[in-house]
Amino acid sequence: MENVCKQALIPRTPTPYVLQLKASAADNTISLISFIAFLMAWEIICRLGIIGPYQLVPPSQLVSTFIMKLTEANPDGGTLFEHTETSLLLALTGFSAAVIIGVPLGLLMGWYKPLDLMVTPVFDAIRPIPPIAWIPLAIIWLGIGLPAKAFIIWLAAFVPCVINSYTGIKLTNPVLTRVAEIYGASRWETFYKVGVPSAIPMVFTGLKLSLNASWTTLVAAELLAASQGLGYLIQMGRRLSRPDIIIVGMLTIGLTGALMSWGLNRIEARFASSKRVKL
Repeated sequence: MENVCKQALIPRTPTPYVLQLKASAADNTISLISFIAFLMAWEIICRLGIIGPYQLVPPSQLVSTFIMKLTEANPDGGTLFEHTETSLLLALTGFSAAVIIGVPLGLLMGWYKPLDLMVTPVFDAIRPIPPIAWIPLAIIWLGIGLPAKAFIIWLAAFVPCVINSYTGIKLTNPVLTRVAEIYGASRWETFYKVGVPSAIPMVFTGLKLSLNASWTTLVAAELLAASQGLGYLIQMGRRLSRPDIIIVGMLTIGLTGALMSWGLNRIEARFASSKRVKL
């Protein structure tokens, strides 16, 4: 009994997991305090008139503008949900087209040398041109509707899809390829049973970069005579000298983009790990 009491009095050393949790909680607390201090300083600066209301508005007004835009179409002609829906349709159209064309093209270029030799010079000539530089040609070729805007976004998303798919299949373990050939697999069977699964991690990296490029090119694409969309909302905020509308549009773009990236990461976690080829 005496030994038990002595053991109870001896302080227990925290486990590494507990120490890690405490360190993480301390870091999160510091980050939260810093963020709250930033918001408070922003609010005070705006309330004291150090920065004029036509240049910047306090966070409290941003919250009220955000709530208002959820249900009201004024002053830009659409609610926040309508603008977000329009932008999502536009961005996902260009992104989907880039994935459907860019991923197979990159994989085939990396696997078949004749195709690589034919396509690479043209691809290398087009790749350095910024997507925004194509806007005048997009208007001439496709007008100012959805196809022209989706074309600009497709250009932005296409390049990362091709490059990462190409790189991924080039990194296929040659031992796996040789084993497949020894067992009588054809060139095409080796491609889709060994090469493609090996390239999946890099393909998903390209998809993430392409999704980010699609969403960040959105504002430029919606410069083509748009009547709705988050880019249009920001442009209207500029014309009306409403920084609150501009910032709400910017924050909505950031939040929506983060949610799409999170969804793509979840898909990768469920899909990519089961498709990897191991030696």
